[in-house]
Amino acid sequence: MRRLQFLTYRHRTVSTNKTLGVLLAFVAGAVNAGGFLALHMYTSHMTGFASQIADSVAMGRADLLLAALGALLAFLVGASVCAVLVNWGRRHRLRAIYALPLVLEAALLLLFGLMGAVTLALATPFAVPLTVLLLSFIMGLQNAVGSKTSGGSVRTTHMTGNITDLGMELGKLLYFNGHGATSNVAVRYDHERLSNAAGLVLMFVAGGAAGAYGFKTLGIKTSGNGV
Repeated sequence: MRRLQFLTYRHRTVSTNKTLGVLLAFVAGAVNAGGFLALHMYTSHMTGFASQIADSVAMGRADLLLAALGALLAFLVGASVCAVLVNWGRRHRLRAIYALPLVLEAALLLLFGLMGAVTLALATPFAVPLTVLLLSFIMGLQNAVGSKTSGGSVRTTHMTGNITDLGMELGKLLYFNGHGATSNVAVRYDHERLSNAAGLVLMFVAGGAAGAYGFKTLGIKTSGNGV
């Protein structure tokens, strides 16, 4: 418990950022996969929802437009709430300032786990059930936590950037410098960046497998037990 509390302290280290990042990536993978089985959409992929806005305008589909706007707005509000909570904690000199948004995330996931069937049945002005907005809010909240703790270098709810980093570092690792290459022009890979990217991707996939299996076995309750 003390180790987990240390991960939320104001003063950050490379080790704490990495550990918190992979744990959050696991949670995001579980929520994303479980949410897909419940909703048939991935609630952490804001790129897809942004594209859906353009598609819905071109096709004249107001329902798809409202759904995308709702998810984007909920994600945006979640990230904003994280910033408010962290800055409030910093202003009041709290030690574990990142615990505030994480406790809120845990409470909302518990609510989703216990009342998922209810939120699925509740309609919203955005042509999607409340569950979509709830999970998008949670993902925005969590992604902002990872970003603020690492200075913007760790994103835990989407893997595009992490897979890009992984690919670039693997390319450097496999690059043959040749015997005549001097130290100032030799291509060298960043071991820390490679391991961070690989860890985030692997934990996201592992979380997705756990969330999907749990949803298939137990239903919505599993997602609420992830944090």
